[in-house]
Amino acid sequence: MRLRIPLAAATAAALLAGCGGGGADPSGTDPPPAGAGFPVTVGDVTLQSRPTAIISLSPTATEMLFAIGAGEQVVAVDEFSDHPPEAPTTDLSGFTPNVEAIASYDPDLVVISYDPGDLAAQLAALEIPVHTVPDNPTDVVQIYSQVVDLGKLTGQADGAAALVSRMADDIDKLVADAPPRDEPLTYYIEIDNNLFTYTSQSLISSLLGMVGLENIAVSDDPAQVTVQLSAEVVVDADPDVILLTNAQSGESAETVSARDGWDGITAVRDGHIVELSPDIASRWGPRIVDLLREVVDAVSQVP
Repeated sequence: MRLRIPLAAATAAALLAGCGGGGADPSGTDPPPAGAGFPVTVGDVTLQSRPTAIISLSPTATEMLFAIGAGEQVVAVDEFSDHPPEAPTTDLSGFTPNVEAIASYDPDLVVISYDPGDLAAQLAALEIPVHTVPDNPTDVVQIYSQVVDLGKLTGQADGAAALVSRMADDIDKLVADAPPRDEPLTYYIEIDNNLFTYTSQSLISSLLGMVGLENIAVSDDPAQVTVQLSAEVVVDADPDVILLTNAQSGESAETVSARDGWDGITAVRDGHIVELSPDIASRWGPRIVDLLREVVDAVSQVP
């Protein structure tokens, strides 16, 4: 029987031990005075005071900001930032950003997940600070670090620490609740119906590996987090479970089962095709806990 050791909380505690505090209320709802803990530097960004006009051009960063208690400091978010519902969604784009439109909000911090068209340099020329929350974390430790950094920059260090602790505790509980097996279940996770999938180098694979699942898309290249497979490769790999992140595009257990030659796959034959919530499967913020919970609930039904 495989031994499961809860590591997420211990790792989070080690990360937070050196980050310090910064407020009175661990929930992040009662922020410290605007000048407390400032100036602060994270990476190459230095803020002289707590930002009060933040723009987020990343749905994941938006979720992180609200989860740490910085929601009231956010004045605008991109068109795809639909969670939480109170986020001030606009027509700003994180993919084809308009510098003039961004600057019109007079932001004192812009948060992005990648840098299209040298956006950061263009905003820096306008003396607008830009912080990047990279869109390529490969494990939960990197996610925790992103949350902690946002907490420092927004004056919500305590809220960030509380969020990391909750996430870590929840993940450890889910790891403990996952049924132990002599052999890991293999899985194929589908991004779209062109058979793009996450590889063994991805955050998804790292996360699902914590609950005893083994990705059929193995890669030795750390930079290769997604790959397009052929139908033959998937059929030959014969995964125990198929996870769909593209149900909003019309894919379902029925459509997958109807694919030519797929009826012999164990997951199809035994009815272990799981439709995951698309948002939480594509974002790497606080709701990775919900993603892991969906998967654990589903695989607990597999003998």
